[in-house]
Amino acid sequence: MSKKIVNSPDAPPAVGPYSHSVLAGNMQFISGQLGIDPATGQLKETVEEQAEQALINLGSILKAAGMDYSNVVKATVYLHEMSDFPSVNKIYEKYFLENPPARACVAVKTLPLNALYEVDAIAVK
Repeated sequence: MSKKIVNSPDAPPAVGPYSHSVLAGNMQFISGQLGIDPATGQLKETVEEQAEQALINLGSILKAAGMDYSNVVKATVYLHEMSDFPSVNKIYEKYFLENPPARACVAVKTLPLNALYEVDAIAVK
């Protein structure tokens, strides 16, 4: 099986020693994406803005591998506050219109850069 690193020039650089994603055969494993605006390098302010930007960043990484949101088979959402679940679901569903992927959503004490939202995914071509 071949393995290839796939980074997107349209997504912010990783905040640690990892790649945006790894292609292994026909599967793309995408690292956690925060709501960082790639133009400014700054984390968006509200959880809704962070969710929107994180999902845009995810889309950029999918595109770099020749995929899109419809290729995602599994996603994990990390929230600082589970009370944000309803508002981020409204944003999330805009990107996964039909046949949404399997998903887990967990509340965590702290995210990198004190973010409020993070999403990672696995996609299949």
